[in-house]
Amino acid sequence: MDARMRKFLALFVACALVASFAVGCSSTEDEPADTTTDEPMTEVRAAMVTDTGGLGDKSFNDLAYAGLQMAEQEYGTEIKALASNEIADYEPNIDQLASAGYDVIFTVGFLMTDTSMLKAPEYPDVAFGGIDQFFDAPPENLAGLLFKENEGAYLAGVLAGLATLDETLDDRINADNTIAFIGGMDIPPVEKFEVGFIAGARSVNPDVKVISLYAGSFDDQAKGKELALASIEQGADIVFAAAGQAGIGAVTACLEQGALFIGVDADQYETVDEAKPIILTSAIKRVDQAVFQVVGQVVEGTFTGGITEFGLAQDGVGLAPYHDFEDKISQDIKDAVDKASADVIDGTVTVPATRDAL
Repeated sequence: MDARMRKFLALFVACALVASFAVGCSSTEDEPADTTTDEPMTEVRAAMVTDTGGLGDKSFNDLAYAGLQMAEQEYGTEIKALASNEIADYEPNIDQLASAGYDVIFTVGFLMTDTSMLKAPEYPDVAFGGIDQFFDAPPENLAGLLFKENEGAYLAGVLAGLATLDETLDDRINADNTIAFIGGMDIPPVEKFEVGFIAGARSVNPDVKVISLYAGSFDDQAKGKELALASIEQGADIVFAAAGQAGIGAVTACLEQGALFIGVDADQYETVDEAKPIILTSAIKRVDQAVFQVVGQVVEGTFTGGITEFGLAQDGVGLAPYHDFEDKISQDIKDAVDKASADVIDGTVTVPATRDAL
């Protein structure tokens, strides 16, 4: 693993574990458990509106909530999460939080881009953080928080592209030289995961076959399982899923049919207990850190709108530890992943972000 990621491991594991408790907070009416101190260090109140995947996805939305919990612990910030059961919930959820006096509101996910641009000007005294949202000319109170998902996925692809060739690594590795990507919705952040994964695998294994399938949503576990089963039947022995709840379905398929798995966003070894026997690593996306940093800016009075992008060089993406496979993955493969990381950081390698650039 790249040395830059190790320094965040202890904090990340703690936050991922805390995030796994967020399942019980997915009601649009229920407040998360109140764990604020009796005498908070700040009067800033921070909240988030989930996308339709909701809390309990053990990756993207849960990481955003973990960032709020980090702010709660660090600053004594009062926090709240509202779940969006459907797209129509986006606007009323934002209205509810803004009217209740929350100082910073995170709108989680690309699908809320237009809603963020619509609502931020209505509440100029509220700071907005749009996760995975790009804006050409955002108002001063709106920050777009983007990630170079393709860079973290590139490392996952290097790992998978070499691991699928090494039948000594695990009994579940076959001779087909085939791996798979399962996406949720076909939107730019997920496309970046797919493209980076394919580019990384091909960089070390030009003949590898990568099966790419999309569930069409982030909350359909049955569809995720169905697609993963289909890819395994076609010879895939490693499945990388960037699909929210649908990715949990892919885990089930891998467990049932004997394939290995690469998680996404969080270190899913820590958040999806059933995945531990099959998970090689996870392509980490530090949504928690982005949320935590923005709350800190609001607390300190330094918040500004605009676009901020987090990549390998900013420790915003990367790979989780190999955990149970630490002693099974060869040193040659580990060295190849480390070299790929260094090459991306120093600019030797530019990872494509779109299918057209692949």
